[in-house]
Amino acid sequence: MSHHEPNFKGGEASSDAPEELEAAEHAAEADEAFADSGQDIEVRDSSKSVDERVLEAEKEVLMARAEMENFRKRMQRDLELQIKYANMPLMKDLLEVLDNLQRALEAADGNEGATQGLREGVAMVSQQMSDVLSKFGCKKIEALGLPFDPNFHEAISQMPSDDYAKGTVMYEAAIGYQLHDRVVRPSHVIVSTGPAE
Repeated sequence: MSHHEPNFKGGEASSDAPEELEAAEHAAEADEAFADSGQDIEVRDSSKSVDERVLEAEKEVLMARAEMENFRKRMQRDLELQIKYANMPLMKDLLEVLDNLQRALEAADGNEGATQGLREGVAMVSQQMSDVLSKFGCKKIEALGLPFDPNFHEAISQMPSDDYAKGTVMYEAAIGYQLHDRVVRPSHVIVSTGPAE
């Protein structure tokens, strides 16, 4: 009896060995499959991250292009304004010449001895100067009979008037001019305070 028991146990152990080996193989295959699956997930996640970085890079490029375009437009506007108002000092100097011509005309009007030819010649030069100024965008500022506007008029005095309402320009001592939409010099005016009391 004692000699048969070890043989029986040994035979039972040998019959279980293939099952254990097969289970181990299945477990190894499962581990390998899981490892492969993990690699696929990692690759997909990595690929998604790359796509996001590409989108961010594209957005940054678009933003940089937009900023460059805005900068270019600002520079273009600044350059156009500089060109547009580059003649401002010239206009100021020409206005002084025009003032002297206007004074000469006023003096000729008050002098009966002034020759008609001289007056006509000065009037022609004055008109020519006005035409040149207008050609370059320098035009007169309207003032006489209009409400006083500190943006365009400079009051040198106030006087009562029966002909002009209070706050209205009643006399223009010096004509104002503006270059495009900028004032070269304001009109020098006398403002009415209304009828004398």
